Amino acid sequence: MRKPEALPTVQDVASAAGVSTATVSRVLNRPSSVRPVLREKVEAAVLRLGYVPHAGARALMLGRSATVGALFPTVDNAIFAQAINALQRRLSQDGYHLLIATTDYDPDAEMRQATNLVTRGADALAFCGTDQHPELIRLLERRSLPWVHVMVAAPDDAAPGIHVGFDNARAMGQAVRYLLDLGHRRIGMLAGITAHNDRASARVAGTRSALEKAGLSLPPQWCVERRYGLAEARDGLRALLASDPAPTAILCGNDVLAHGAMLEAASLGIRVPQQLSVIGFDDLEMARHLQPALTTLHVPAEEMWRTAAERLLSALSGQVPQANTQISVELVVRDSTGPAPAD
Repeated sequence: MRKPEALPTVQDVASAAGVSTATVSRVLNRPSSVRPVLREKVEAAVLRLGYVPHAGARALMLGRSATVGALFPTVDNAIFAQAINALQRRLSQDGYHLLIATTDYDPDAEMRQATNLVTRGADALAFCGTDQHPELIRLLERRSLPWVHVMVAAPDDAAPGIHVGFDNARAMGQAVRYLLDLGHRRIGMLAGITAHNDRASARVAGTRSALEKAGLSLPPQWCVERRYGLAEARDGLRALLASDPAPTAILCGNDVLAHGAMLEAASLGIRVPQQLSVIGFDDLEMARHLQPALTTLHVPAEEMWRTAAERLLSALSGQVPQANTQISVELVVRDSTGPAPAD
């Protein structure tokens, strides 16, 4: 039987790259602290030799696992796929690895998954929104682990944790005011499920508040909630159009709901925007390619999640990170909105 080859060591990598073992260690554990030329030499040697550092020894040396956990409601939504890519890229620049868990908008599942990540040595956590169990936040505080809430603005200066996000209610107010300027007075909403989702809840609240400021209302028959899926969105639009009178404009909780609404409108022979205006939220890549192209609220997801990673990295390096970072959300006007139709 052939004797297995000896595995390459850190000394082998150092010799191949012409550097010290200390430099190899810095490249593997704190790559941003090494000059690009040296870093590239070491990385090339690691790749050529097939060297894999021992995770346990690395964790002992650093006093941490160099992993960050991120909890998402789902990975089906493209906005969360963008988030994962941005987090992964930024964390890897400092030698950190990303662990993903999904919760299906269930706070109990989030509690279990977060506890699992912490138990397995995650050094920090990233959450969507602020709807976590208080017990989970206390667990992180007791362990002195940093965490960040993303996609929401901090509720107040005293809120624990780091916040990187935007005011969801204010963002919807932009869309409402735009529709009012177009002459719409019957404005409905196809919202996401608001239970255990502070982003969806804030978007409904922001729509209602902006309408009330204009002397209008959002009656129950003009506000339906559906899961973020095309079939669910199509069903939601049918429910909205069944009211008498029906809305002339629909605000959607995200671009997926808006896409489904536009598909259903087309199948019913309703012209967008001549008979029905539709606005989305997120500005996913598909928004500009729909026919008609979708008016939507642009969320700079790459910037937001990269900033979230940087705040966690700052905390993990012993610095005091900025506690609240506001991200700007802007209305992008395309072809799915137009003047209110004449009655």
